[in-house]
Amino acid sequence: MDGALVKEIGIKALLIGGSGLLLFWTFNAIKLVIEARGINPLVKKFFDQIASGQIDGAYRLTTKKYRQHVNRQDFLKFLSSLQLNRYRNLKSGRPRIEDNQIILTLKLKSEDKKEELPLDFTFIKIDKIWRINRIAKSNN
Repeated sequence: MDGALVKEIGIKALLIGGSGLLLFWTFNAIKLVIEARGINPLVKKFFDQIASGQIDGAYRLTTKKYRQHVNRQDFLKFLSSLQLNRYRNLKSGRPRIEDNQIILTLKLKSEDKKEELPLDFTFIKIDKIWRINRIAKSNN
């Protein structure tokens, strides 16, 4: 009788723990989706401006903090080093939240899909508007 009682309590505890974990994961996933609204249009605008030669427009999509650390000339050098004209397809990874910032790994793929360039973008919301706070080549 005691073994059956322990087994029943263990199963209930496992179900409660699993349900709690599922609820926690679902809540965080929904929170992330709601908080990340506006990032995809920002990414599209950033790359559209670069593709159309409006580098200053793309540079203005970054935060003031970014522009203090990366001047326009360094931004141009960084973009040039990426050789973005070799890539045609963009695949977005899973966003991560860290310290009120959203980090998103974007993978640029060549037209033949043989080459891939992963870039980590860090976004921060300033006055309810998303801005790019960091761009770096990813180690992935």
